[in-house]
Amino acid sequence: MIDAFKKSDDSSSTIVGAAIALLSTTFGALLSLTGAWIASGALLSATFIIWALIQSELALWSTIVIFSLIPFGTMPFKFILTPTFLDITIATIYLVFFTQRLKSNRQPLVSTPAHIPIIIFILLSILSFILGTSNTSINPNLLRKFVGYILNISLALIIVDQVHNRLILTRIIKTIIVSGFAAAILGIALYIAPPNLSELSLNYLSVFNYPSGDVLRYIEDNPANPLRAIGTSVDPNIFGGLLAIVAALLVPQISTKNPIFKQRLTVVLMLIVTITSLVLTYSRTAMSALLASMIFVAIIRKRKTLWIIAAMLLLVLFLPLSQQYVSHFTDAIKGQDLATSMRLGEYKDAFVLIGRYPTFGVGFGGTPDIDIYLGVSSAYLLLAEQVGLIGFSSFLIVITTVFVWGIKHRLVSLTNKSLSSQWLGIYGALVATTIVGVFDHYFVNLDFQSSQTCFWVLIGLSLAITRISQELK
Repeated sequence: MIDAFKKSDDSSSTIVGAAIALLSTTFGALLSLTGAWIASGALLSATFIIWALIQSELALWSTIVIFSLIPFGTMPFKFILTPTFLDITIATIYLVFFTQRLKSNRQPLVSTPAHIPIIIFILLSILSFILGTSNTSINPNLLRKFVGYILNISLALIIVDQVHNRLILTRIIKTIIVSGFAAAILGIALYIAPPNLSELSLNYLSVFNYPSGDVLRYIEDNPANPLRAIGTSVDPNIFGGLLAIVAALLVPQISTKNPIFKQRLTVVLMLIVTITSLVLTYSRTAMSALLASMIFVAIIRKRKTLWIIAAMLLLVLFLPLSQQYVSHFTDAIKGQDLATSMRLGEYKDAFVLIGRYPTFGVGFGGTPDIDIYLGVSSAYLLLAEQVGLIGFSSFLIVITTVFVWGIKHRLVSLTNKSLSSQWLGIYGALVATTIVGVFDHYFVNLDFQSSQTCFWVLIGLSLAITRISQELK
């Protein structure tokens, strides 16, 4: 760490040096004026920020680890607001980015075809938020969540700039996979442990403002039904979405000649554990999203493998052990279970709300009418409610631009041995998130900061890998 500090440029050294000089004094003052929790939290946060200024990737690595392993964690104290762990790491990413812009030898800002659509979507979201303030009172917590929402979207642009070569890209992908694999192991361990022990273990997280009490989740929230794996993600669907992304990143690594992990057996083991944990979530949307991702990879790489996917699917459908899971899927298709019935009702109400406020939506706080509510189990319908059809259209343009630009230049990536499997994994994971968005809302919901972060990190990585491949052309 000291060596890295010695090698840093003058502007960074000045900032970091000043921070180190003030750290001891600040800690002592906080300890005397507040308490041990606040002082310790401030010390750890300051130490993390200083280290991140020296190692620029640290903040992004930490963000990934947090949204994978402790996504809802907050500092165990309140100081005006209660910052989440993600608030701290994301703020540090921005601090590192702007600090690097002060360097005399800084590189020019990069741009992609998706930059302008993303900026337009941000501006339209802000406009809808402002217009929606007439519907509800703006409290500090709502404002913090919305600012975090905007910072998450902008994070995609920073990632394109920061992830500028293959080595950094590989390290980021490894971090996502390893963190997700650790989350999968934790999810399985909590699933197979006695319920009382699992619940007790999860209740210990309440010090970080996690929910406590009856935190285990069952199908239809009925303890008579099968238990659903949640890991530390609170919700099985959110956990399933994360695992689907990790599995999508791993799938292309199975057959590549240059896997990002040296031992192919390691990749296979990680994929088996991740899919096992995903199955235990009973998240039909996440499983369908992973299947769509695998089909996408097969179509792009080797269409003959579609037969293998079809054979595996048929095998699963007729295995005796999977009949309960298959029944869970067929109930959804027939609309016979409680969750599906509730979703259909939400969709109907969402179309009513969108019909009343089609242009800029109702914002992010509430609705003007007491006979309708804001919220629906679909990312796309929720966006249309919040930012209207104009803002929703701009979001679709962002996603379309990312895919079109990536597909247009895919041959450059696919013919590069070190980028091929990574390109397939990233875009396969992005396919998974777009499918999840049809039936779940957490990637765009203000209450699920970690899922937002994960989604926009993927957008940034999708743009970054295409840009890197263009430079290698």
